[in-house]
Amino acid sequence: MLTDVEGIVISEQDFKESSKIINVFTKEYGIIGIMAKGAKSLKSPLRSTTTKLSYGVFTIYYKEDKLSLLKEVNIKDNFKNILKDITLISFATYLVELAKQVYKESENNNIYDILISGLKKINSGFDPLVITNIIELKYLEYLGVLPVIDRCSSCGKQTNIVTLSADTGGYLCASCHTNEPIISDASIKLIRMYYYVDIDKIDTLNVKKQYKEEINNFLDLYYERYTGMYLKSKKFLNSMIN
Repeated sequence: MLTDVEGIVISEQDFKESSKIINVFTKEYGIIGIMAKGAKSLKSPLRSTTTKLSYGVFTIYYKEDKLSLLKEVNIKDNFKNILKDITLISFATYLVELAKQVYKESENNNIYDILISGLKKINSGFDPLVITNIIELKYLEYLGVLPVIDRCSSCGKQTNIVTLSADTGGYLCASCHTNEPIISDASIKLIRMYYYVDIDKIDTLNVKKQYKEEINNFLDLYYERYTGMYLKSKKFLNSMIN
């Protein structure tokens, strides 16, 4: 069946001398394998449109549960600003890997939409760490382990919240606080904004370094404690930005 699917290349591997197999995260069918015949050839129009992070409309002969066959690609965005910056490439690599893992747990089309929206914002020059943390927080809902960010995760009280605790699962009030590090009130408010914000509608993004570090540290600890995901790409990313 010849069909058009929107998607992004998340990995590629050589196949024989001139072809390759690409794994594409698509809006319609999830993650699918596609044979790109002759894509390694210098003269092939598929050569530049089947590399990792190529985002567009893929015209394919779709085969369910088998390798589909690629006919052509109409690129929607080549994320050129990301691809010329090693740090941004690292952010994108992590987000693609994270989206792949989350989709395996919860086959929801919103996971794809959130990834694409985030990559577009990073490519447009928005703070990559803030966008990444927004995506991480939103993905926790699809993993079924969203932190409590509307009341104390211990007693349920909605007032006098003083910190975020991965151990207790979210907000913590002064009465329930023991020896957890106190974080800024701004970070406590920002993490709610991260969850509720529509990424596509973000037009300004100015977050102080302290707040970014507090939220990123909380999310790292939270992912480690509740998701079982130990992605090397995030550890590498943290080593680059710290």
